[in-house]
Amino acid sequence: MNAPAGPWIRHPLALALLDGLRRTPRSVPPKFFYDAEGSALFDRICELPEYYPTRTEIALLARHGREMAECIGAGADLVEYGAGSLRKVRLLLDALHRPARYVPIDLSAEHLLQHARQLAADHPGLRVEPLVADFSAELALPELPPGARRRVGFFPGSSIGNFTPAEALAFLKQAAVSLAGGGLLIGVDLVKDPAVLHRAYNDAAGVTAAFNKNLLARANRELDCEFDLASFDHYAFYEPREQRIEMHLISRRRQAVVVCGERFAFDEGQTLHTENSCKYTVDGFRHLARTAGFEPQAVWTDEARLFSVHWLAAPSH
Repeated sequence: MNAPAGPWIRHPLALALLDGLRRTPRSVPPKFFYDAEGSALFDRICELPEYYPTRTEIALLARHGREMAECIGAGADLVEYGAGSLRKVRLLLDALHRPARYVPIDLSAEHLLQHARQLAADHPGLRVEPLVADFSAELALPELPPGARRRVGFFPGSSIGNFTPAEALAFLKQAAVSLAGGGLLIGVDLVKDPAVLHRAYNDAAGVTAAFNKNLLARANRELDCEFDLASFDHYAFYEPREQRIEMHLISRRRQAVVVCGERFAFDEGQTLHTENSCKYTVDGFRHLARTAGFEPQAVWTDEARLFSVHWLAAPSH
């Protein structure tokens, strides 16, 4: 990959965007959605009537929190991957017995630190140590604090679906090693009626479209690009053969954009692929977790089987 020149030479978004625009088909990793503005837009998405995952997972955590806490055990060092606004972990913390520490991990530093401060204020007896990092890359977790019995991961929101199956397997393999002797509590979106999925990713208020386009707005803000947001449309659809939602930005006309000094032409109808959101069957995800080295144990689903939460034990090595 050729590095960008000038002030963007080490900018992660510049590196990823240039690499993705040079490829065919064009794509950029969805982790770059989550600057402060993108994180705030995603919080709004979670409140939308069409977007079932958040309210369904919250209901599962509220209904089965004590059962989940029994799986996790007392004195756990709790690590949350992609912590966001730290909303769901509050339900889990209320059910846990004497957690040793809470380590929320997220890329959006401002968003993470703001919510971590608030959570620490609301839980004065809990050690809260936020970590600004990319959990999809190789990640060095802090050493276990005194009194911690084991390390446990928390990965809600079905963010595992943003990985390809190969990437999901790689992440789970890494997690199985770093969480050895503990386990992982993970939210997983399920295969369902495509019409339900279509509504969830194409909301009537256009918040998901704004979230998708914010990737271009972020490039304009941080890289001095000149993307014309009105010249791109949000486009999301379910691909049944891959069991995933695909999200794209589709060019409405022939146009050219300069990114970090490099010119890229877009044909009318050409897309920039911004996100996959893979859906799983319960058995399919348990098989993936077992292949990664976990021992799948309890699983909780809602009555309509829209969503699932899995407890995966990580054997000691």
